[in-house]
Amino acid sequence: MPELQQLDPGHAPAVLAFEVSNRAYFATSITDRGDDYFAEFDARFDALLAEQKAGVCAFHVLVDDDGSVVGRVNLVDFEHGAAELGYRVAQHVTGRGVATAAVREVCALAADRYGLHTVRAAVSLQNLASQKVLVKAGFVAVGPADPANVGGQPGTWYQRRISTVT
Repeated sequence: MPELQQLDPGHAPAVLAFEVSNRAYFATSITDRGDDYFAEFDARFDALLAEQKAGVCAFHVLVDDDGSVVGRVNLVDFEHGAAELGYRVAQHVTGRGVATAAVREVCALAADRYGLHTVRAAVSLQNLASQKVLVKAGFVAVGPADPANVGGQPGTWYQRRISTVT
């Protein structure tokens, strides 16, 4: 199983390779990042690290045994003990429980490391795989998501209440 690691500057080349090699696959279920994302990758990556250092977001990668990145799991917009979850895994690791395990692990970190009590995720109605991941990871549907939160598609908000380990 890939190892979950907090994003650091050394991950940049592997993250870019992951995004490039899975771009077409990701575009089948979520909005494509666009050519500008790749053209400006270095600046965007540095901005993520700055947000993480400021304590308003936490970015993670799933690193395989060979050092390649096979997934990303992010907690963004920390506010009042809550954050929004976003994740994606490489096409070649789908269907093996990688995403579910990673989401569960990040939820544990959300409580224990980041002091959060609620994690939310917006998912398009068409993205059945992501909906299954969230339900398996303990999330429940809590209502409709504004299409602006789901790449212009109708969607649903899922939420999980978490608590710190005592």
